[in-house]
Amino acid sequence: MSDARTLIPVERIEKAILLIRGQRVMLDADLAALYGVKTGILTRAVRRNMERFPDDFMFRLTNKEVTILRSQFGISSQWGGRRYPPYAFTEHGVAMLSSVLRSERAVRVNIEIMRAFVRLRRMLASHAQLSAKLAALENNTTRNSGSFSKRFANSWRQRNASAPASASTARTNDRPSPRWRFPFEGVAGDREGAKRLPRA
Repeated sequence: MSDARTLIPVERIEKAILLIRGQRVMLDADLAALYGVKTGILTRAVRRNMERFPDDFMFRLTNKEVTILRSQFGISSQWGGRRYPPYAFTEHGVAMLSSVLRSERAVRVNIEIMRAFVRLRRMLASHAQLSAKLAALENNTTRNSGSFSKRFANSWRQRNASAPASASTARTNDRPSPRWRFPFEGVAGDREGAKRLPRA
């Protein structure tokens, strides 16, 4: 038996996994193409074994959902001439399909599909962890920035509170010394000029 990992390209399987009603599912036409059978053969096998496909394994799309999928993904060519909306199979439903189709290819393809679902879950979990770490980092940065702003504001207020006293001291120190003030007309501080003035 050849390696099952080379049977179906991983990208082809992952592109066929859609998010509908909050669940990751695959449509019957996509699965039939992967299994190498006609869609009608797959759906008939499912209808003969409906007890194996409860609502959390499989559900039928509504007409509105079909319209949305056609507009978003352009997949109307797969459903040409179909009278009813397609079935959507969850991961558990896909796993059950190999038991009703009873073919070696279906078993091998299902192995690859299950691996694709596992890879997708791991990737989503990794993204969720990364998002949580980024959110925590952002919160820490915001808190640290707020703490720094408060410390800076307090320092600024303390500096402003001490500034008037320092300014007053500076102005007092800038005043001329009283010994240079003379009770007569002339240039303050000019001792020679004082000597030249006549005595009263």
